[in-house]
Parts: sequence; C-alpha cells; structure tokens
Amino acid sequence: METLIIPNGNKEQIYKALIPQIIALTEGEDDYVANMANISAALKEAFGFWWVGFYIVRNDSSQHGSSLVLGPFQGPVACTRIAYGRGVCGTCWKSEKSVIVPDVDEFPGHIACSSLSKSEIVVPVIRGGRITAVLDIDSDKLNDFDDTDRRWLEELLSSDIRLT
Repeated sequence: METLIIPNGNKEQIYKALIPQIIALTEGEDDYVANMANISAALKEAFGFWWVGFYIVRNDSSQHGSSLVLGPFQGPVACTRIAYGRGVCGTCWKSEKSVIVPDVDEFPGHIACSSLSKSEIVVPVIRGGRITAVLDIDSDKLNDFDDTDRRWLEELLSSDIRLT
C-alpha cells in the first residue's frame, strides 16, 4: 500500500481511518528509519501539521553524551540535538509521558526551532521498558492538540511497528 485514504471528518474519524493504514504500511518492515519516515509523512499528509518527526535517543560517548538526535521528519529544517530534560522533547523523555503544549511561548525552556510553531505534542516511543525515541509534532496554530491526539498517537506508537 502506498496511497493513504484520508476521510473528511473530525480528528477522531481521521485517526480511526489512518492508524490501521499506517500499521499496514509498516507491517513487516524491519528498517525503523523507513517506518519513521512513512509515519511522519502520513501524519503530515493527513492533518497538515507544520512539522512532524522523530528524535532518537543516542547514548554516545562523544562530547554530547546522551541526547535526542534528529531522525526522519517532514517539514522545515529542525534542531539536530536536544538534551535530556530540555524543551518539550527533552521533557517528554525525562517524564516518560506525552506532553501537550497549547502555546509554546508559555512553555518554560521551549526550544524555538521555528517561530512559526505555535503548539506542540510530543509522544514517547517505549521499547523494552525504556524510551528509545520521541514523536514530535508542531502546529502553526495555537491549541491544536488535545487528548484525542495523545490517545491515538500513543496507540500508534505502542503497536508492533519497528521504531528502533
């Protein structure tokens, strides 16, 4: 399958139709980069979000230490590395919980990769009991994310899709 069928409807209806298609699209694919790329593209296409992508946990012994490193994404250029506990992505990593930010200007320590980003949701990818990546989605609209997004994105990321 290489074509998405995206219904007209509310957010809930779109997620209900989209998630099974993403799972089918990634089924049997062992390359996590390909899966992250297709998930990012599908979510951006379905919802028209400003930026959709993954940051991958890298525990390296270089000068950077442990950090989130930019992975596959759709949208304008982005920050390459994010420290543990820093910004919305680092906060998600540290708290091990999804983070919804209605207005990024109100989030203490927000990392502004783009001034056009107005709201954000970050959802952890948990494999083997630890966070291995985060899915970061930015919108150019205020208050664009809610519990519906959190619930469906958590369901998607907890499926058997290879993501690390």
